[in-house]
Amino acid sequence: MSLSITQRLEPAITADEFKAAFRNHPGGVAVITADAGNGPVGLTATSVISASAEPAILAFSVSEFSSSTPTILGADTVVVHLLSAEQVDIAKLCATSGIDRFADRSLWSRLETGEPYFVQAQVWIRGRIINTMAAGGSSIVAVEALQASPFLSGDAAPADPLVYHNRRWHALGDASQI
Repeated sequence: MSLSITQRLEPAITADEFKAAFRNHPGGVAVITADAGNGPVGLTATSVISASAEPAILAFSVSEFSSSTPTILGADTVVVHLLSAEQVDIAKLCATSGIDRFADRSLWSRLETGEPYFVQAQVWIRGRIINTMAAGGSSIVAVEALQASPFLSGDAAPADPLVYHNRRWHALGDASQI
């Protein structure tokens, strides 16, 4: 038997309980950028997942409360920056509400295809939005990867990844391995 979201056998957990559970679940940090024609937007996300390797598809969620969401959902393409600990400033910039995240022109540029991207980010994936799905007060966005940053095809050692856990930024490195 299939149940819709509105049909529940048991009461749902509260929003505070749900947030508390995920506060203890660390997430890799990414920044999503897009421009649907009215100027660039960016937001910080810990919801990025790889959904398929062949074809290369990733997904992330965006909140209806984010000022960047309408532009991201209205864009044909996005750039997903997978951040290292060295790029925590980009994560903080795009997590700050009420500011012009693209005021400092030295931090960003445009790809040849027109999408805005942060030049400091070594790992990024440009992709085409192929599907969206409403999910409560958010939308799940599926993206087909079209292009990867040149860094991914080189021999450079990857930097320590940036992780968000319990409302704090963390770096994962050899010392954190168990």
